[in-house]
Amino acid sequence: MNQPVYDQIGKSYNTNRRADARLVERIIGLLDLPAGAVLADIGAGTGNYAGAIADQGFKVQAVEPSAEMRGQAKPHEGVTWIAGSAENIPLPNASVDGIVVILAIHHFASIGEAARELGRICPTGPIVILTNDPRVAEPSWFADYFPEIHARDFITFPPLAEITDQKSGALGRAGGVHGFPLPDNFTDRNMLSGWNRPESYLDAQVRQNTSGFAMAEPEIVKLRIAKLEQDLQSGEWDRKHGALRTQSAFDAGFRLLRFGAR
Repeated sequence: MNQPVYDQIGKSYNTNRRADARLVERIIGLLDLPAGAVLADIGAGTGNYAGAIADQGFKVQAVEPSAEMRGQAKPHEGVTWIAGSAENIPLPNASVDGIVVILAIHHFASIGEAARELGRICPTGPIVILTNDPRVAEPSWFADYFPEIHARDFITFPPLAEITDQKSGALGRAGGVHGFPLPDNFTDRNMLSGWNRPESYLDAQVRQNTSGFAMAEPEIVKLRIAKLEQDLQSGEWDRKHGALRTQSAFDAGFRLLRFGAR
């Protein structure tokens, strides 16, 4: 997993990246495990989702390579923190009942190696992965204002078919794909969560707490932000895209993948 990126962006992560209750509900529903089950959260970040899932009665083993991210985690009696990566998970064989991976798979060094590790620690239970695939998303103004970042997403995020094929092959179980349109007030302010709140991108801290902006060239970002700010002030953005402000959700390409129990 790409530890240096999150050592950089993690310094104020909890300010903007808060677990969204609707996503937590979907994940728990797809896991379909009883309260008290032991879960592994791979690439757990600062533990926002690990804590929210533990609040629902689960025991969570939070695996995260970045010390910066782990250092921001709030203590939770239901969460145990472990320094490790998806390709080298320091947990015993068959030690968890299920696994969640929330917007972390694109930072894995090897999807195949990670899949084998997930299968080792959870040989029979369900595995639920939240990822993004820009190839299946609705057309968005984001691509017009931030073309370099948008283009990079096609390199950063593997196609859904590639993930499901590799995971299914390594795990020996079929994978299903479930849509997750982003709500208009999504509390986990990821890079695409401002689809109807373009003003949010003017906040440097909001941008910095996303890997896409953190990895982009600062001068390019500065130039693109200046254009967005100009169009917001002139009303041009609203003339072209203002209808989005009335929508309740938007398909930004987020998908939940579930690999069922064997």
